[in-house]
Amino acid sequence: MAPGRKRKPGKRYSCGKRTKQQLEIDAMSTAIEARKRLFGVTSKQAKDERLGTALGRLAFRELISEKQYQAGVAFGELYHRHQTLMGMPSPSPRSVAGLLINEGIFGASPSEPVLDVLEKLKRRFNDATNVLDACDREQRMSAGRRPTMLVYRVICTDQDAMSLPEEDLGNLRVALNALVRVFRL
Repeated sequence: MAPGRKRKPGKRYSCGKRTKQQLEIDAMSTAIEARKRLFGVTSKQAKDERLGTALGRLAFRELISEKQYQAGVAFGELYHRHQTLMGMPSPSPRSVAGLLINEGIFGASPSEPVLDVLEKLKRRFNDATNVLDACDREQRMSAGRRPTMLVYRVICTDQDAMSLPEEDLGNLRVALNALVRVFRL
């Protein structure tokens, strides 16, 4: 008998390597077990993709509406595209390799973006940030953090929001409602 650990069960190629499908199943089972342990959900609930982000967990727990969640996702995508096209670093890179590839050090985009696309993106981003600034001005006398700060923390940097006080959660909802109007959801 050969020394070492036992083989993991599952389908294999003729060379002995595990199939790609089997590797994906193992990775998903690890993620599902972690979600079950961390968030106290069932196996079926742990497969919900919303549990993968701070904003999604708020939607999963029904602390924000589905439209607010969709507006937050749209803003997150817009923010990421804006950062990438402007050549700015991501606020929370997933890894150093991802940073090197995605931020253009190894040439993530082979051609320069078309000026029309860039201008459209800038206008859309400015519209969204102007609405968030207006929310800050309207909510300046309210308790809790500024709506723009909360949007940045929860959507852009994906900081956990389950422990937010009710005042902050209310300010976040105000900002998300403003983004719903901007994105016409």
